[in-house]
Amino acid sequence: MNKTSIFSRFGKTEASIAWLFMTPGLILLVLFVFWPIIYSLPLALTNYSIIGETEFVGFDNFKTAFQDKSFITSLINSLLYVIVVPFIQIFSILMAILVNSNVKGIKFFRTAYYIPVVTSMVAVALIWGWLLSQNGVVNYILSSVGLMEERITWLSNKNTALWTLMFITMWKGLGYYMMIYLAGLQSIPKDLVEAAMIDGANRWQSIRKVTIPLLKPYVFFCSLISLMAAIRVFDEVFILTQGGPGITTLTSSLYIYQQGFQKFNFGYSSALGLIVSVLIAALSIIIFRFNQKGGVNPY
Repeated sequence: MNKTSIFSRFGKTEASIAWLFMTPGLILLVLFVFWPIIYSLPLALTNYSIIGETEFVGFDNFKTAFQDKSFITSLINSLLYVIVVPFIQIFSILMAILVNSNVKGIKFFRTAYYIPVVTSMVAVALIWGWLLSQNGVVNYILSSVGLMEERITWLSNKNTALWTLMFITMWKGLGYYMMIYLAGLQSIPKDLVEAAMIDGANRWQSIRKVTIPLLKPYVFFCSLISLMAAIRVFDEVFILTQGGPGITTLTSSLYIYQQGFQKFNFGYSSALGLIVSVLIAALSIIIFRFNQKGGVNPY
């Protein structure tokens, strides 16, 4: 038997084993991701009823959506959440650069920065709800240093509630993106940075001219998933404000949940979900278009 046939048979065996290991995950994806997406397409064209008859209404759900002031407000709030994305990326890169060293005790800081990511959103909500209450620590500190005359409830004030939620979202996500950027930094050959330093570049210039361009694939990936997460934000809004006060912090995901699982308007909620999906796809395409080649190996 020649070597070519041996290698081809080994390749087929390896591929079969890979597919075997992926099969359970693929089955779960088909059942709980792809099938609901496919099923939601015809569902969005109906007035679905669990008890009575399901009626075909065509594009009436979509027409209603664009006349629904609450849905328009939720879309605007979700788009405002996108403001968080660049700040998350900038601070995450800076944090990754700070912890990308062999200083004694640096592992402690890496762990500390990552703790909010693995902390339950319920626990986070309880902590921040206490910190931001009218008699909480934040108001006490701000009033003590003279930055605030009258204490406010940050999550109950219509002028501050949404921005406060955005801050909490940013705080919780920083550690996740920091770890991705840290992996990217550690994949950059040190020779390139050292060569820039030898050529006369200072620390900031080497970061701007060498490190950041080589991190572009990671910036692209993190920006994309951060954008999707910002528009689909749900947990912190649901736990901390329920969309209030009024509909000031109502986001698209929360409104879709309310229509589907509280009012049982499954057809309408499916139509809303498709509209949000198209919006996310459009913004993702924009990120793809503006993406430039970079990284250690162009991709």
